[in-house]
Amino acid sequence: MKVLLIGSGGREHALAWRLAQSEKCDELYCAPGNAGIAECAECLDIAAEDIEKVTAFAVEKKIDFVVIGPEGPLVAGVADTLRAKNIKVFGPSAAAAQLEGSKGFMKDLCAKYNIPTAAYGRFTDLEEAKEFIRKTGAPIVVKTDGLAAGKGVIIAQSVKEAEAAAADMLSGASFGAAGTEIVVEEFLDGEELSFFALADGKDYVCLTSAQDHKRVGDGDTGLNTGGMGAYSPAHMMNPVLGQMIDDTIIKPTIDGMAAEGCPFAGVLFAGIMVVNGVPKLLEHNVRFGDPECQVLLMRLEGDLLDILYACADENLGAVKDKIFWRDESALCVVMAAYGYPGAYKKDTEIRNINDADTMPAVKIFHAGTKRVTDGRILSTGGRVLGVSALGETIADAQASAYVAVDKVNWPDGFCRRDIGWRAAGEKKKVAVS
Repeated sequence: MKVLLIGSGGREHALAWRLAQSEKCDELYCAPGNAGIAECAECLDIAAEDIEKVTAFAVEKKIDFVVIGPEGPLVAGVADTLRAKNIKVFGPSAAAAQLEGSKGFMKDLCAKYNIPTAAYGRFTDLEEAKEFIRKTGAPIVVKTDGLAAGKGVIIAQSVKEAEAAAADMLSGASFGAAGTEIVVEEFLDGEELSFFALADGKDYVCLTSAQDHKRVGDGDTGLNTGGMGAYSPAHMMNPVLGQMIDDTIIKPTIDGMAAEGCPFAGVLFAGIMVVNGVPKLLEHNVRFGDPECQVLLMRLEGDLLDILYACADENLGAVKDKIFWRDESALCVVMAAYGYPGAYKKDTEIRNINDADTMPAVKIFHAGTKRVTDGRILSTGGRVLGVSALGETIADAQASAYVAVDKVNWPDGFCRRDIGWRAAGEKKKVAVS
């Protein structure tokens, strides 16, 4: 097969790494890619959201299969445009991508199909939002309705802070059109996990779990980010909890989307808060998480190309028994540019990546990098590397990942030093899920 991957982050490097391992992958292209992806795919000077150029390239090169990594192109409808050209695509239609593209759509689906989630309100009028905030009290959560690169969520500790966040979002000052409508919801107090499923529009299969670390600082302090690290499986996962998530969240979502006339095909990523042992849906995403994808694909056994193509071909049943997981845990530490998630410098040099990447059971995924003509690797973004490792336990994976981190020579970068802290202290294997 000729395969085209869309995206340029750490998630896409992990996808490219596994797709390239398939015996069926004859040619692999990536639009636009990064320095790490260039080691296993031909990178193209085409932006991920340039639907016209992506489609023209796919038609010209007779691409057999397109895998869409980020949410932006999915919400914009690139999957629909490619399918109109009879090209197989892994990723939902624009209508189905509303699950992530509109938090209000997702919450309304939950209400209609009895999917457990936080009580909420949808608002375009600031005074109505303030009235809901005052009535609900703090802490309270204020979210942009649209896409905001993982940053459009404010957990307000006071009514005044929530009112200010609502005013800022609705004014368009911070999030533009993404904040012209907001969702305000009750704060759920529990422990968060990420849960994944694959669907082909008719059938689905649950995958496994992970736990992300959104805050920029150790001990879950500081600003929210796109994710500073993750591990898999989540330490609190067990068969009972997994079945509850399937029965009350995944299946009703898949069935509900079909009933709404927008069947879901792709990866469904449920952000879940476990409250007193009961899972409640925080949000749905319509793509693999980043950095969750990195740890999932470190653990996945089987041919990723076969699995994703079966989803695109409405034939998920043919590969269900080929999806299984390593017994080991996986952990990913994100190395970011100093200043992230605020202002940061670009084009800073990173050395010794190969020294870390050649360690046993370690893989360095590039997120925001480029290689210049003299061969040096430079940073191009906020989150730059995903240093990932396998281990017998989460503590073992954590230890290996940080040894690899310390081999990377990047004076302008930083990382959290406690990824996996909720689980690493348990010094035990987590039940495979």
